[in-house]
Amino acid sequence: MCGIIGVIDKTRETMDGSAIREALAIMDERGNGEGAGYAAYGVYPDYADLYAIHVFYDNIVEPKEKVEELLETWGMVEHDEEIPTHETGRIKKVHIPWRYFFRPNRKLMPQSDTPEDDIVTQLVMHVNTKIPGALVFSSGKNIGVFKASGWPEEVADFYRVEDYEGYLWIAHNRYPTNTAGWWGGAHPFNLLNWSVVHNGEITSYGTNRRYIESFGYICRMYTDTEVVAYLMDLLARKHRLSPEHAVRALAPPFWEEIERMEPSEQELNTAIRLTYGQAMMNGPFAIAVASHDSLVGFSDRIKLRPLVIGEHDQRLYVSSEEAAIRTMDPDVKKISMPRAGQPIVGRVVA
Repeated sequence: MCGIIGVIDKTRETMDGSAIREALAIMDERGNGEGAGYAAYGVYPDYADLYAIHVFYDNIVEPKEKVEELLETWGMVEHDEEIPTHETGRIKKVHIPWRYFFRPNRKLMPQSDTPEDDIVTQLVMHVNTKIPGALVFSSGKNIGVFKASGWPEEVADFYRVEDYEGYLWIAHNRYPTNTAGWWGGAHPFNLLNWSVVHNGEITSYGTNRRYIESFGYICRMYTDTEVVAYLMDLLARKHRLSPEHAVRALAPPFWEEIERMEPSEQELNTAIRLTYGQAMMNGPFAIAVASHDSLVGFSDRIKLRPLVIGEHDQRLYVSSEEAAIRTMDPDVKKISMPRAGQPIVGRVVA
């Protein structure tokens, strides 16, 4: 069903949003007009050392006052503004998207190894669970998420994504199945530097949700993709796993495969499966995960959802369809389809 696409330039050369708009639009048949979105890295160079916090407001009176009071308690807002939008076609501004460039007060969490990240995580959880009429949907440094209910080209035109430039983009065209289409339920899902787009269904959602909430994360958007974003933050940031090992935890090899591995690999994979058994995701899925320095693509252990990889010069593409990759880059030279559960990782080199 859903369509996903991502691209990373390993040298951090920026691209505007026009090409990924066209690539996602070519997969319109994978959606139903109930949700689409884009995430771009490197879009706020003037505020690169600040957290860019994007919020949907139902109105800009009571919920906005409460959010800003919370931000002032936990740090300092250096600049804020309504995110520019352009009502076109079917999309109407049912929520008001606002952005804050925020500097946390590190002294408020002196015992944390990552005090600023932990402060922002707590802010996101507090706003999304305790302030009705407000929803934080993007919270990383030098990253912006732009999403709404609509077709990919409508959402792109609504935010004018061609006006933004980033060295890494991911995008999603949604076909909601288990939850209603709404702005907050559109992908990408984001926490701090992690952004996730997902095609498929995670049938282990209940187990995964209970596991991640035992670490203080709170799931309130009623979609399995939210859990993936929090799991990546836990595994990669808090537990310091590499992207490859984080994927091993989420989509590990079967036990019979582990038994055939060399002793060192067998020991490593056994340890990951035993340690992160409740983080393991079941069901049909293909996922792209972006962070400030990498793009990761992987599928479920049987590969029940398509995943295609493209490579050209310093750019790596991940998508549901080869046609979308070739729409972005007609000269792409290398197209491949990774094995089930195999992580494909593109990292910046500069």
